[in-house]
Amino acid sequence: MNEFSEIAFMETPLIDASGFMELLLRFVLNMGVVLAIIRFFYYPKSRRRDYFFTFTLISISIFLMIFLLGSVKLKIGFALGLFAIFGIIRYRTESMPVREMTYLFVIIAISVINALSVELSYAELVATNLLFVVCIWLCESNRWLKHISCKLVKYDRIELIIPQRRQELIEDLEKRTGLSVTKVEIGHIDFLRDAAILKVYYEPVSDEINTIDSLTRIPREGE
Repeated sequence: MNEFSEIAFMETPLIDASGFMELLLRFVLNMGVVLAIIRFFYYPKSRRRDYFFTFTLISISIFLMIFLLGSVKLKIGFALGLFAIFGIIRYRTESMPVREMTYLFVIIAISVINALSVELSYAELVATNLLFVVCIWLCESNRWLKHISCKLVKYDRIELIIPQRRQELIEDLEKRTGLSVTKVEIGHIDFLRDAAILKVYYEPVSDEINTIDSLTRIPREGE
């Protein structure tokens, strides 16, 4: 094997056995952790196949680029610069929600660590990846953090928005929406049209993320 690994074609080795095995081991470890995070933590709540696709390919691209360019003494500044590049990503059709941006940042961090940490033992590397998984599990678990969603509602009964009738307001919203309302914030009030914009916080009936909850304002007519 050593003799075969020393055979070169145009001064480039045909195969570096130790380097090839290290690439495979680190790639398998990285993909195992990344796919576990995406499939078991992110996807069950969001059901966004487009982001599943994006996160997976970004992880593969970042890992291979950094691992392979490490042979030319890749500077750590370039690796950290990837965080800045992807940290300001905005798609033309819609801005990336905070949850997706967080997962993107985590996926990039894991890929960078698995590609650059050549001086760490495999035990330390596995422990680092497990820490990521455990921390994400704790943050996503409803046992530790209760998920509360919110919606913007254009409300017509403005006589109920006064503080003295707050309970009546909540009961009316629950009756008309079927949601378990926990909190209501009063926004814009239009006395000419007898309408107000409310931000309604409620307990969701399922763990799935409702993407429309990220709407920060009600579009005007014609938008």
